[in-house]
Amino acid sequence: MDWLLIPFEVSFVQRALVAGVLVSVACALVGTWVVVRGMAFIGDAMSHGMLPGVALASLAGVNLVLGAAVSAGVMALGVTVLSRSRRLSQDTTIGLLFVGMLATGVIIVSHSRSFAVDLTGFLFGDVLAVGHGDLVVLALALAVVAAVSVLGYRSFVALSFDTRKAHSLGLRPGLANALLLTLVTLTIVASFRVVGTLLVFGLLIAPAAAALFWAKRIRTIMLVAALLGILATVAGLLVSWHWGTAAGASIAAGAVLLFFLSALLSFAQRRLSRRHPHPTTEVERSR
Repeated sequence: MDWLLIPFEVSFVQRALVAGVLVSVACALVGTWVVVRGMAFIGDAMSHGMLPGVALASLAGVNLVLGAAVSAGVMALGVTVLSRSRRLSQDTTIGLLFVGMLATGVIIVSHSRSFAVDLTGFLFGDVLAVGHGDLVVLALALAVVAAVSVLGYRSFVALSFDTRKAHSLGLRPGLANALLLTLVTLTIVASFRVVGTLLVFGLLIAPAAAALFWAKRIRTIMLVAALLGILATVAGLLVSWHWGTAAGASIAAGAVLLFFLSALLSFAQRRLSRRHPHPTTEVERSR
């Protein structure tokens, strides 16, 4: 059992574990809504849309998280405003902003070589370098995400499954959609320090998608997704310690592996119990 315990006796690995747990829970809460609503594309676009802000922040010598937050805010505002157009679908709007922001970031990066190391950390994360200040930021972000998720739960459910019913119940689906987009932005900005923008998407989507194979209700999906995310974090840190791989990438790869494992086990279970009806899930009943 030494191979399992020794890595976590080191202080920076302990901080990485705490950071991974905080990110996993936040991503589980938000990622469930992203998966249920079919918002995976916007999650990917938001993670890449932070590149211009991070590049400019690095050139200006200011905090990269601040640059990421501003850039992600611009992206979210653009999606909200342009989505009101009846001539453009939301996917088209997100795609255009995604390409535009990413291209802008690459152009900025191509004119400077002074922040290559910081940019590598931005893209792939550096969970082993997480400090106490980063943990405070992650804890505060999780607290906000949890509070909004609890307070807006009824509105988010109605928005995800029946927008017209949400209107009739006076739940203001437009406001709920804006809040959900804000949660996605907050989670991605707070998490990229741990797993990087190219990998946070996997941690946001994979555990929640895997949980759909086993859970029947939204709250249960969130719980299972959080547990799977934590499992991926522990496994990723162990793999990184013993095999010298990138910690952030190992965590994200572990989350994706758990998804495919869940899909395989679920398929095998259905084959074995084909003659027995299965209770429908909260997601399935809405379809």
